[in-house]
Amino acid sequence: YFVIRRLCVPLYARLDRWSRRTAESSALLRKSVAVLAATGVDIVLIVVAWVAGFVLAIYALSEPGAMDPRQTMFLNAFLLVEAFKALIRMLFATRFEGLRLLPMSDEAAAYWNAWFARISGFIGYGLLLAVPVVNVNISPEAGRALTLVIMVLAFLYALIIILQNRLEVRERLQTYAGAVELGFARLLLYGLARVWHLLALGYFAALVIVGVLQAEEALPFMLRATVQTLLAVGGGIFVAIVLAQVISRRIRLPEETRRKFPMLEGRLNGAVPGVLQVVRIVILGVVALLVLDAWAVFNLPAWLASDAGTATLVTAISVGLILLAAQAVWIGFASWVELRLSPENKRGGPTAREQTLLALFRSAFLIVLVVITAMIVLAEIGINIGPLIAGAGVLGLAIGFGAQKLVQDVITGVFIQLENAINTGDVVTAGPVTGTAEKVTVRSVGIRDLSGTYHIVPFSSVDTVSNFMRDFAYHVGVYGIAYRENVDEAMTQLREAFEALMSDEAQAAKVLEPLELHGVTELADSAVNIRIRIKTTPGNQWAIGREYNRLVKKYFDAAGIEIPFPPHHALLRRGQGGSLAGRQRPRAGGRRGRKPQPHRRPEVGDQQGQAQSGRTRRFRRGRQLGRPQIEGPARAWCVPALQRVIPTQGCTMSMACTVVLPLTSLPTTSSGMPLGLSSAVMKARPSGPRSPAMPASSSSCVALKSRFVKYCTKCGLCGLLMS
Repeated sequence: YFVIRRLCVPLYARLDRWSRRTAESSALLRKSVAVLAATGVDIVLIVVAWVAGFVLAIYALSEPGAMDPRQTMFLNAFLLVEAFKALIRMLFATRFEGLRLLPMSDEAAAYWNAWFARISGFIGYGLLLAVPVVNVNISPEAGRALTLVIMVLAFLYALIIILQNRLEVRERLQTYAGAVELGFARLLLYGLARVWHLLALGYFAALVIVGVLQAEEALPFMLRATVQTLLAVGGGIFVAIVLAQVISRRIRLPEETRRKFPMLEGRLNGAVPGVLQVVRIVILGVVALLVLDAWAVFNLPAWLASDAGTATLVTAISVGLILLAAQAVWIGFASWVELRLSPENKRGGPTAREQTLLALFRSAFLIVLVVITAMIVLAEIGINIGPLIAGAGVLGLAIGFGAQKLVQDVITGVFIQLENAINTGDVVTAGPVTGTAEKVTVRSVGIRDLSGTYHIVPFSSVDTVSNFMRDFAYHVGVYGIAYRENVDEAMTQLREAFEALMSDEAQAAKVLEPLELHGVTELADSAVNIRIRIKTTPGNQWAIGREYNRLVKKYFDAAGIEIPFPPHHALLRRGQGGSLAGRQRPRAGGRRGRKPQPHRRPEVGDQQGQAQSGRTRRFRRGRQLGRPQIEGPARAWCVPALQRVIPTQGCTMSMACTVVLPLTSLPTTSSGMPLGLSSAVMKARPSGPRSPAMPASSSSCVALKSRFVKYCTKCGLCGLLMS
């Protein structure tokens, strides 16, 4: 036998080189096939050697046609022991790494292979050959004593080896468990790493006990159980490796199919890992049942022959087929939705409404498919789903009463989608929010407004939906001109501005029809309003409006057409001595004997300032509290002008202007002046205190006026001030 194995070394080397070829996609499959082939060669060589031994014993070593019983016992022990060693070499091949299933170094493989070969040979040849010979030639008692000695020595040897390698084997098992993908198998390996030495010691202890007590029956049972366990584990590993190599290969679809169904290939390949996990769990369960059957813990053939076993097996197969059918239906439906949404299906691609409705339909179909599949699986397992359906109905009724807003959200959302009111990407007004609809579900709509804030608006709070993106849109512009301007000229400028807009190709592509000039629509308080309307593509009305407003301003300025602004009124009171000091009017019902002072209209001394402003100033009586006020944006003109004039001109005679400057709407200093002007005026004032009510010096104020009007010609308030 050893000579024949020596002659077959080149064959083992060739199988080793074939299994170690650099092919990542089939490396495990190649290695498994090579290991099985090498083990098959070993078994064949053992059988050939066993047959040759029988022939030699019958025709050469004994009388023709007869065999010595000792020769028969030796050949039987040789067959069993060497077959066991061949199985050990599947795991711990010494010279050929490619024919070794367990990942380890050559030194470790040689160590464990030699240890298993020695202990299996010692126990096998001792119990199958030495003990029967002693029983026949000496006595059965001597045979039992020899059995005890053999088993105790084997147990002590195994105990020493196991304790010496306890930590090393634990580390190797934990390292291997960390690389396993299946969570259950990883957990199982971590548990095995902690208790493997206890299991091994228990195995050898049981072997010693049954070998001593019932050597004739126990040893064949232990040998059969061990061999069946190794075959079940090895076969499970091999089948898992083969299926992993076959199933894990990436599915490649034709180019045309990938173009029509861009996500089909990814969806098919995404389902492969789940199927592989289920297959691994099934293989693990089958291996566990075979191992339990090997050690007489569970009678697998009897269970399969029983009604319970048959029903369980049929149910498991039915559940698997149902899950595969549901997965296939979902892949087919999702692929159909992708075909409808693909730009290759129709010109211009799907509309926004189709995208929204198909997305909602796909989500609803997935929910229905999951619920139906779960119900069928539960019914197939044997669970009565009638109470579940009744309970779901009661729960739905309770939810319907308790969550009326949610039901209203869903129902309103369904009708909004059916009426094509909102699509993804539309600019809409839903409830109090206006913006771009980024996400539309059956319950709510997500809108991002102009400032970037994202709003989620439930459909139950939406009474009216305004969509700015349907078919076409209008830019409606109302432009006011001064009363003294020529309306026809202004309308001509509006047309020219539209022609300039249409000369831009990028803007002209957004305009659908010529300009609609509606004419004068209102004679307002300060302006003559002219309305125009421009029909644009949906969503471009704001861009067209901005560009047209820019052109209108440009053309109005070039033609000298004034765009007016709202009028502003200054309310002033004259104080005692003719100065413009403010005075509070006594309230009605005041102190007895004191009458309110009559109010007089202020004298307007500077008509030139009023002529420059083009407006008539109205000064009204009224209850003015404190100092005079400048209403509206007038302070935006007067204050900057005075800031520039006073420091340069230097009014040093009278500070009558400080009566006008302290506005009640501006923060003031302790002297009553606005904070922005106090520093400039104080630089121009002479040393020593002066009262704001001092008589005005005409020369100083006139010089200041000529300087002041240069900067401010808007409100004419300086004319009153310089009087």
